[in-house]
Amino acid sequence: MNAAEQYLIQAEPYYRPVADEVELYESAYAARMPVMLKGPTGCGKTRFIEYMAYRLGRPLITVACNEDMTASDLIGRFLLDANGTRWQDGPLTTAARLGAICYLDEVVEARQDTTVVIHPLTDHRRTLPLDRKGELVNAHPDFQLVISYNPGYQNLLKDLKQSTKQRFGALDFNYPATDVETEVVSHETGIDRATAEKLVQIAQRARNLKGHGLDEGISTRLLVYAGQLIAKGVEARAACRMTLVRPLTDDPDMRDTLDAAVAMFF
Repeated sequence: MNAAEQYLIQAEPYYRPVADEVELYESAYAARMPVMLKGPTGCGKTRFIEYMAYRLGRPLITVACNEDMTASDLIGRFLLDANGTRWQDGPLTTAARLGAICYLDEVVEARQDTTVVIHPLTDHRRTLPLDRKGELVNAHPDFQLVISYNPGYQNLLKDLKQSTKQRFGALDFNYPATDVETEVVSHETGIDRATAEKLVQIAQRARNLKGHGLDEGISTRLLVYAGQLIAKGVEARAACRMTLVRPLTDDPDMRDTLDAAVAMFF
């Protein structure tokens, strides 16, 4: 197995298109355009890029961004070993060399002084300077940079600079329509369609509370968790409490509100 093959998606991920996002992404990849996936947590952004990497037959290197991530975590650093020092490429450099799709998940979580290192890879230069090593990496012709971004988290301290945003084409994602989300939950968990639809209706009621006591609504990911517990024989109300209510809030009144929504359907 060569270096690129270890990053290939081996089995086709299940993804249910909801609009023209597949065709648009394919065109963006053909142009090697950097792409930003925008949408709330748990709505399918990561699954989409896994599906597209499989569909295009390209290796995928995913980085879960966080506030402690440094530029060296992305591009690489010198390490000590028995023979002295050696350079270790970071995931961004590895992707640029191999021609992989590099996916920076929730990039807004990273510090702004870290994200600026991606700028030379997102314009006509398609290069990555390794200043500490004294090397300029020219990106492989098949390399593409993709980031995900939750606009619901944006504020004065946690937002992407315009100088970063305007280097990307963007695709909007949201929670699917009822019939599509029901299909996804049923497929991913094996529960019957009627039960999956009840879970989706609970989520839709909770999403209406975003900004009115909840920071985020119930994601499709949490619906899948609930369905998985139900498929394992867990009583539906208990499964919903564990996966749809308790993760979202510690406020007693809001928990009662969500528990009441669950009780309407189970």
